[in-house]
Amino acid sequence: MDFYNKFYAVFTILAFALLLNLIFGYARAKTRRYSLRWFLYIHIPIPFILLARTISNIDIKFIPLFAFAAIIGQILGGKLEL
Repeated sequence: MDFYNKFYAVFTILAFALLLNLIFGYARAKTRRYSLRWFLYIHIPIPFILLARTISNIDIKFIPLFAFAAIIGQILGGKLEL
C-alpha cells in the first residue's frame, strides 16, 4: 500500500471513528451514568472501528489515533444539544 492510499485509509477510519462515537456519545449523555446502556454506548463502536481497521489492512501502530478520535467523538457527542 503506497503512502497516499494508506493516508486516505487512516483518515477515513479516523473520521468514521469520530462520527460513530459522536452519535453514541450523544446517546450516552441522555442515559443514567454507569448504567448498562451507558456502558454499551461507550463500547459498542469499538468492534466496528476494529473491523474497519482490519478490512483496510492498517497497521496496529495507528490504534492510538483511532482511540483518540473515539474519545473526542464521545466527548463532543456528549456536549451536543439538538
